[in-house]
Amino acid sequence: MHPADGHDLIRVRGARENTLKNVSVDIPKRRLTVFTGVSGSGKSSLVFHTIAAESQRMINETYSAFVQGFMPAMVRPEVDMLEGLTTAILVDQERIGANPRSTVGTVSDINAKLRTLFARLAEPNLGSMNAYSFNVATVSGKGAVTIDRGEGTQVERKSFSVNGGMCPHCEGMGTATDIAIAEVVDETRSLDDGAITIPGYKPGGWSVRMFSESGFFDPKKPVADYDERERHHLLHAEGEKVRINGTNFTFDGLIPRIRRSFLSKDRDAMQKHIREFVDRAVVFTVCPECAGTRLNAAARSSKLAGKSIAEVCAMQISDITAWLARVEAGPAFALLDSLRADVQAFDDIGLGYLSLERSAGSLSGGEAQRIKLVRHLGSALTDVTYVFDEPTIGLHPHDIQAMNELLLALRDKGNTVLVVEHKPETIGIADHIVDLGPGAGSAGGEVTFTGTVEGLRESDTLTGRHLGYTVALKDTVRKPTGALEIRSAALHNLRDVDVDVPLGVLTVVTGVAGSGKSSLVEGYVRTRESVVMIDQAPIKGSRRSNPATYTGMLEPVRRAFAKANGVKPALFSANSEGACPVCSGAGIIYSDMALMGGVSAPCDECEGKGFQAAVLEYRLGGLNIRQVLDLPVTAALEHFGAGESRIPAVVRILDKLAEVGLGYVSLGQPLTTLSGGERQRLKLAVHLSAKAADAAQVIVLDEPTTGLHLADVEKLLRLLDGLVDSGRTVIVIEHHQAVMAHADHIIDLGPGAGHDGGSIVATGSPADLVAGAGDDAAGLTAQHLAAYIRG
Repeated sequence: MHPADGHDLIRVRGARENTLKNVSVDIPKRRLTVFTGVSGSGKSSLVFHTIAAESQRMINETYSAFVQGFMPAMVRPEVDMLEGLTTAILVDQERIGANPRSTVGTVSDINAKLRTLFARLAEPNLGSMNAYSFNVATVSGKGAVTIDRGEGTQVERKSFSVNGGMCPHCEGMGTATDIAIAEVVDETRSLDDGAITIPGYKPGGWSVRMFSESGFFDPKKPVADYDERERHHLLHAEGEKVRINGTNFTFDGLIPRIRRSFLSKDRDAMQKHIREFVDRAVVFTVCPECAGTRLNAAARSSKLAGKSIAEVCAMQISDITAWLARVEAGPAFALLDSLRADVQAFDDIGLGYLSLERSAGSLSGGEAQRIKLVRHLGSALTDVTYVFDEPTIGLHPHDIQAMNELLLALRDKGNTVLVVEHKPETIGIADHIVDLGPGAGSAGGEVTFTGTVEGLRESDTLTGRHLGYTVALKDTVRKPTGALEIRSAALHNLRDVDVDVPLGVLTVVTGVAGSGKSSLVEGYVRTRESVVMIDQAPIKGSRRSNPATYTGMLEPVRRAFAKANGVKPALFSANSEGACPVCSGAGIIYSDMALMGGVSAPCDECEGKGFQAAVLEYRLGGLNIRQVLDLPVTAALEHFGAGESRIPAVVRILDKLAEVGLGYVSLGQPLTTLSGGERQRLKLAVHLSAKAADAAQVIVLDEPTTGLHLADVEKLLRLLDGLVDSGRTVIVIEHHQAVMAHADHIIDLGPGAGHDGGSIVATGSPADLVAGAGDDAAGLTAQHLAAYIRG
């Protein structure tokens, strides 16, 4: 045997990253290995933070020292030895950046290929790829060019022009903004009486003095009495020169200030009161010039096979194949073949219902992950390690089969495929299984099984015992107490849908990805009174935010520490007086590397604790504030449930965190490290523990099984039952057959995705759907639910 043939394993020895307990394991290369175990058992720590992280760090070390100086520093994982690593490519659930200029077409590179195709073949031909780009403006002018003449330098001014496709009216955004003046100015008041209602504009403050002392206005005169000139200066003036108290200033009206200060920033990064003001005052409308296409008239008039590039980008991706068939390729046949492959890959992976113009920021984590996968399907690279984080998230059982085929195709090209997964459909196709546990957090971090799927079924591990787990249909279902009537629903792809959502029961809304589930629920249920929707969207906050701060439990904890030690509560805040002066309480020193990724390292002063050393001398129940924040929820329940550290308000919140399956999460874990499913369960716990919870009688959950082990699904079902039995209505958007089987009522949308969906396929009890599964008109959901019930 050739010596090279012996390198067929990835060998991990002594892995201790996060909660891993000196883990040693061998993983076969060029095989599909699935990592299983309850949430928090150490799967991601082993796969992402150890194997993939070390692979990427070692690749970076192959570059020259000069190049490495411009790259983010990567710390070696806590592991004794790693052998047999290959280049790792991560395909995770991180949402694609919410840059408003990013679309499905731009992030997948299909737009770039389309622009090249149009630049070569369209008529009238605009000559350049840029002429079809909504991110490139048409500009012309003169620029300075320095020319070396040998005996000195000479500066010449050269004319230049860039022929871009950007709509000049909306600057390639596709939307225009209109500002409601009534939300900006109270015309019954004067400047001195608070006429300007923009956040931060207070009488006597500098922002208002710029107006009241500009000389343009009488500060005691009501705005309603302003003449046309005064109104123009107040609202629309730009670049006016004024002199206030002997100093020259540039004066701008309120509207230019709002556009510059608020509309140029990411809405999600704004403080809550500013975001609420923007939502009230700013109305976003489709650009009247380009009708939302983002492109100028020239780009819209250039056609290929009867369509402009804007019309192609507006099509459902699955329909683009038919248009490509009408394109006469000529010398661009290779480019046309590449486009066909990309479009087919989108369809194969269950994303054919998207359009290329769809905003990238509106994609779910699962959709973003699948788009990243599309980039690798046509790659000629082999012997690469692909790392996936729950690739079945957001997928209907029908779509999971297609995803499995893609994973196997990557393996069959000679690659190593590592998958973190809970769904039995994907566990079942594995060549090798690594099961971690036995529990979560400090109770996990050990390898409990390695081997085949059959061996896992026969093992006595938690995963093995639940691999064949199914939920039986209910003998009887709850009777509705009323209904939310939805009539003529036509948002997005919905086709004048009429449906009644029953009250007082557990309803599951299902259907293939893109069938219209979210459009129905978010557009016609979420907006109603006494309805709260708990989704997986990122929680607003910085890297300093954690479950203790988000739930509000840290406040009573700080007060208890202060009372027990006779000091101020502010000492026990990493954002206040107790913070380490070097890292300002963050526990890490973070360096922004501009275009490169940021670099972070533990603070040397506080050793990553975030607090001053003197603060950590104070104790409550034997623990200091840092030790309390490091407690997982289950341990915190014991600590605050009895003795001198007993705090009932904290226990109430901790009970709900444990009830929703977050017992393994530590109180001080940064929210930025939580998965979408964990974020959703955290929001649910906050809602359930709040005193105002009784006001919301309808609770909507978006795929609450995300990230849940099969054993935890049982707990989720008990939680949903408890919510309904307490008198609430629970509506769940879900694909998991266990949740469908446990429902009182199912609303199934489809039959397909995009323009092939948007209709009600079936409504009724789970038993009704299963009974009709043999009919020709039965949808995919009925077929898969019937197969699930049969085991």
